[in-house]
Amino acid sequence: MNNSPGVETNLRGIVQILNTNENIIHIYIQENYFMKHSMRYIMTGLIALLFIAGCSKQPLKEINDAKTAVDSIISEGAEKYLPDDAKKLNDNLNKAMDEVKVQDAKIFKNYGKAKEMLVNVKAEAEAIYSKLHAKKEEAKKDAIAAIEDAKTAMDETKALIVKAARGEATETISADIKNLEDSFKDLQAQIDREDYLTIASKAGEIRNKASELSTLLKQTPEKTEKKKK
Repeated sequence: MNNSPGVETNLRGIVQILNTNENIIHIYIQENYFMKHSMRYIMTGLIALLFIAGCSKQPLKEINDAKTAVDSIISEGAEKYLPDDAKKLNDNLNKAMDEVKVQDAKIFKNYGKAKEMLVNVKAEAEAIYSKLHAKKEEAKKDAIAAIEDAKTAMDETKALIVKAARGEATETISADIKNLEDSFKDLQAQIDREDYLTIASKAGEIRNKASELSTLLKQTPEKTEKKKK
């Protein structure tokens, strides 16, 4: 059976329509695919930009926290009682601030490393603080013990003066003891200042000087009592 020209024409038209629709569907699928992937790339790019923007700002909070922590233990006397720890801490803070300056000079800044260094400095300062407290308590005990030793040495010297014969040497030693007593009173008043290392050192000097005076007095003749008539 032969197909009529009209039917053949209709079939060709249907085939063309199907082909056209297929192309449209294919193009739609491709566009949709690229759109999805494009959005994914755009989102990834935005996240990256946000991350870079976050790292491009100076870590002001971390800087202030680190400096405050370091200043706190320095004011508590870390440089006197824990000089090595204090020096290391200051060096680390300076290194962190140097890293901040390096990033300041760059067009594309990244303060991530500086931020980490500053956080570590703060943690290190907090660890030193507890260590410093124990060190100061130990120094306080040593200072109080040194003051007691100095007082004992002065009392022994004054007892020898009472027994010694009056003379130029005795008068000089008595004046020296008076000066030591004045220094000792000033030293006791300094306990509240918590400069225990200086107190212990000065107390040791007073004790040593009093001991030297005692040695001189022991070489001085004792005074003789007058016989009653």
